[in-house]
Amino acid sequence: MAMIIDEQVATNLYFDKNFNSQAVKLLPGEYYVTDKDILLVTVLGSCVAACIRDCYSGIGGMNHFMLPDGGGDVSNPLNASARYGTYAMEILINQLLKLGARRGNLEAKVFGGGNVLDGLTIANIGQRNADFVLKFLQTEKIRVVAQDLIDIFPRKVYFFPKNNKVLVKKLRNLHGTTISQREKDYRQRLDKVNSGGEVELFS
Repeated sequence: MAMIIDEQVATNLYFDKNFNSQAVKLLPGEYYVTDKDILLVTVLGSCVAACIRDCYSGIGGMNHFMLPDGGGDVSNPLNASARYGTYAMEILINQLLKLGARRGNLEAKVFGGGNVLDGLTIANIGQRNADFVLKFLQTEKIRVVAQDLIDIFPRKVYFFPKNNKVLVKKLRNLHGTTISQREKDYRQRLDKVNSGGEVELFS
């Protein structure tokens, strides 16, 4: 029986005083698309975020995802990990097109994939996430115009789709376990779905 991954629209809307802008904060497993002049924000450890926009209209969006910890060859679309990554990317692209973006105008900036979580370094999940997102975009012929991948630090990403500006802050002195706990919880959720059946893709 096919199962649909719990990928959902981000609902954490707030006003960012630093940038004097309406903003949306994305957590693991969320995405958001917009044609408005707003700020999209997320914090990444081992996860990856793709910031994709129509370079003419400024319609853009962001996702925040992690491949399930299934290992294997992520370039193989039959691999369970790759199927989930494909779903996470396709849902973002499909929502952009529904909002009026044109596929031929899409360009991407990608971030994350840090080796920051205890126990995930051996699985090399940050590297696998980074490799997957670049391979996916190459296959889909979506140009990558900027990237900041791998490394050992978490990142905070600020994306302004309307003007294509992205700010990345390396969280070199991060204390506490909030990011680690979020990503561990998210990975456990994915592993349960990953072992329970197929991921259903849609267009």
